[in-house]
Amino acid sequence: MARLSLNKSTLSELIKQQKTYRNFLPSLDLKRRQLLSEQEKARNELRELDHRLEALNPMVEKQIPMLGYTHVDVRGIVRATKVEIVEENVMGIHLPKIGKIEIKVSEYPFLGKPHWVDRVVQLLQQAIEIRMHRRVMERRLELLASSAKVVSQRVNLFEKVLIPKTEANIQRIRISLSDAERDSIVRAKISKREKGVA
Repeated sequence: MARLSLNKSTLSELIKQQKTYRNFLPSLDLKRRQLLSEQEKARNELRELDHRLEALNPMVEKQIPMLGYTHVDVRGIVRATKVEIVEENVMGIHLPKIGKIEIKVSEYPFLGKPHWVDRVVQLLQQAIEIRMHRRVMERRLELLASSAKVVSQRVNLFEKVLIPKTEANIQRIRISLSDAERDSIVRAKISKREKGVA
């Protein structure tokens, strides 16, 4: 660590630094609070997607109990063919967001499958969309958590390290300069007195 120069130019530099830190801290803290708010929104959306997904299971059991029959195969009848993920800029962080989902339904004979297969196809499409949105929301939440952590560390750096250290150094220089000034006044008085005696 460099030794602190106890002079007026260093004092001036430290006062400028302190002002910069104090001006920068509120905007950094605001960004941290906004990120935490955005993170909470993402958590709520994730919970909502989980509730929607959980709500599909009883619906399937209640409306389509025939799925238990193995003679009607519905595997692979519905699948996502294209998922477009776009980036959204939130406070300088590029977050993923689903733009468009293309779901392909394999053709099945209208008369060759039971009537309830249509309802299964609808529910499978919903489940696929919800799962895709959920994956993207999980990734979004990870990125927000990571960014909020970094910004919180920076806020703590300013609040707990840089500003207090700068203030302590300013205080130290002011005391040193004041002592030096007092010493020079005392020396001048002593010198004057000695000249008067001689």
